[in-house]
Amino acid sequence: MIAQLRCQQHPAREAIARCPNCRQSFCRECITEHDGRMLCLPCLAKQAVPPAPPSALWPKLGWSLGAFAGLLLTWAFFLGLGEIFLRASG
Repeated sequence: MIAQLRCQQHPAREAIARCPNCRQSFCRECITEHDGRMLCLPCLAKQAVPPAPPSALWPKLGWSLGAFAGLLLTWAFFLGLGEIFLRASG
């Protein structure tokens, strides 16, 4: 049955394999083995695209929240220290 199929890229050529991702048939030049599977070149190119870099918002937001928490903690510490000195002097 595969002998009757033609390559998607080269219709004059006989297909030798079917890509498991796109389910299309391809000739020897259009398909390659990758990680034990036969993949067509367009599907292989899609897998090779690097993932998008993470958003720069989260590190900035984390740093800002950490700085705010540090300021709040420092304020609470000095507020408590001031109350201790007021009680001790009065």
